[in-house]
Amino acid sequence: MNIKTTSIIVLTLIAIALVAGLSLWNQLPDQMASHWNSNDQVDGYISRFWGVFLMPLITLGMFVLFLVVPGIDPLKANIAQFREAFNIFIALMVAFMLYVHGLTLVWSLGYQDFKMSAAMLPFMGILFIAIGYLLRQAKRNFFIGIRTPWTLSSDSVWDKTHQLGSTLFMVSGAFAILGGFFGGMTAIWLMFVPLIGSSLFLVVYSYVLYRGEMKS
Repeated sequence: MNIKTTSIIVLTLIAIALVAGLSLWNQLPDQMASHWNSNDQVDGYISRFWGVFLMPLITLGMFVLFLVVPGIDPLKANIAQFREAFNIFIALMVAFMLYVHGLTLVWSLGYQDFKMSAAMLPFMGILFIAIGYLLRQAKRNFFIGIRTPWTLSSDSVWDKTHQLGSTLFMVSGAFAILGGFFGGMTAIWLMFVPLIGSSLFLVVYSYVLYRGEMKS
């Protein structure tokens, strides 16, 4: 997927989200649900204006950042080597953000016979798996990937850390998808424990690899 195709997909999705929000404007309450706690209960609200416009605007800003970052990285030639994988990730990330936006619109219209965590987690799992795929393709750079002092100092440490990281993020994605069948705290545990554990392990792993490389 090239940048042009990615841009068309992303801008189309954002436009659909805005049109949907504006079309439903008169049916939406003045205060819309914006946050759910670990028990899938609403504990935060936002005005209808921001409920309709905030997520699309944040998503647009994120997309612009994704476009700018590869051009300012000193190692942008490395990013070019896995740009297609990065573009796929961008499209999926935008789709996830606007999927969440769609869920908030549906909830605010009164269709509340579902658990927000159970609705979100399968898509989050797919996103983690996509991140795993991206990590497998990623070459050393300063913005995208597992950026520790040790991965940034060595191509070898970067590659080995990202190969393992790819597998761990895909496994974390599988657990997140599994969590979607439960919802609530069980889902939260199934998502965050593997993800946080994997992230912490990869930091230590990159350091151990670097120390071993320095001794050899």
